[in-house]
This record gives sequence, C-alpha cells and structure tokens, in this order.
Amino acid sequence: MIGHFLTDTGLVRSHNEDAGGIYTNDHGQMLVMVADGMGGHRAGDVASSIATSFLHQKWDETGFIPSPDDAEKWLEEGIQEANQKIFQHAIEHEECKGMGTTIVAAIIGDDFASVAHVGDSRCYVSNSYGFTQVTEDHSLVNELVRSGQISPEDAEHHPRKNVLLKALGTSERVDVDIKSIEWEEDNYLILCSDGLSNKVSDDELHQYMIESESIEEAAKQLITLANERGGEDNITLALIHYDESTKEGES
Repeated sequence: MIGHFLTDTGLVRSHNEDAGGIYTNDHGQMLVMVADGMGGHRAGDVASSIATSFLHQKWDETGFIPSPDDAEKWLEEGIQEANQKIFQHAIEHEECKGMGTTIVAAIIGDDFASVAHVGDSRCYVSNSYGFTQVTEDHSLVNELVRSGQISPEDAEHHPRKNVLLKALGTSERVDVDIKSIEWEEDNYLILCSDGLSNKVSDDELHQYMIESESIEEAAKQLITLANERGGEDNITLALIHYDESTKEGES
C-alpha cells in the first residue's frame, strides 16, 4: 500500500486548523486520519492536534490488528478517549472553551478497511463497485436532505451548510459511526476535510485520483483546484492506493 497526506491553509484563513497523517505499523497496516478543528482563539487547531496526536501515539503502542472487529473496537475506544481529552482540555483552559474537531480515521489491513468518523470530514472508496462515499456527514444540512426537507442541490448552497450535529470535544461522550469494507488490489481510499469536498465534486475526486500519474500528483492537483475555486477553508486530504508492488507507506 502507498499513501500520501497533504494539507494546505487555503487562501483566506490565517492558520491551519486541520490535522492528520498516515502511519504504518511493522505489519504494513495503516492508520489514516483527517481532523478539522473548530473554535475561536485558534482553539480549533488545539482540538484537531489533540485528537490526531493521541491516536497516533495509541497506534505506535499497538501491535497487529487481526480483524475488522478488532479495528472497529480500536477506533471506538481511541476516539472516545480523544474526545475526553479535548473535552477536559477545554474545561481547564478558558481560551479553548467551545472548541471541537471533526475526525475521520481508517485502519487499513490486507483485506479490510475500517472507517470511523464524527462530523463532516469524509471518506470515499474507489473499487470494483465504483466510487462511493463511505461516511455520512453529521451536519444539519445532511439531516435536512435525509428527511426530505431540502434537495441535495439546495444543500450545496444552504446558508447553514457548516453547522455540525456532532464533533469531538463538545460533550463528555460522542456517538461514533464505524463501518468496515473490503479492501483489495487497486482500490483507492480518500479521506478529506470539507475544505476539499465543498469545492470538488465526487466525479472530480474520482477522476483526479485514478487519472493522475501518482497519488502525490493527484493530491497536489486537488488542493490547487480547491484553491482556484476560492480556498476559503483549510484543505486536507489523505490518499491511499492498494498497490501490491509497494509494501511501505509514505506520509
């Protein structure tokens, strides 16, 4: 498997509140993460950093994960612990009151990918069935679409598009959505913040991913495209390709 992580501040924000990375253990399994922080006084970057740093440390202390069930358990426990750390930090630091972060994280083994998320950072997969969004946004607008109150087209330009229904760190416990999918030769996985998904369509994501010379080039082109369309938000993505010819991950 090969992976590439890239983040960009964008053209409007003064600092980057996104965080994440790709981490490979001694067994070739990957932990992939993207977090999009929120909160005033630069607290968003504190929240996203706490979440991703904690999960990275936990991963470094973890051995082989034998099954999707074990991966899902690891993600549930890790994200709950990260949530507690952010929540407690906000209590102890007045300047961080109200901070939180989205998280989308995947553990990728030889034949499975287990994906967990809270918020509206997304995961997509490209496989023999096509190109599919694995996660479902925990956002007000998505709930309005699900309930039939607005159309998907209306959602694209809704004034409350960025309102989240869930985030890490805003309450003592959080409900985490977790699922596992099959992972096979030549599959691709994309994890990204809404700074990318708000600017680039699913069709464009798929096209750039499979037609670029490399996943590194695809990542650069996608961030350039998001910036060309305004770049109002931080832009972060992680691309993974199941390539049997390469056993080591890159980050």
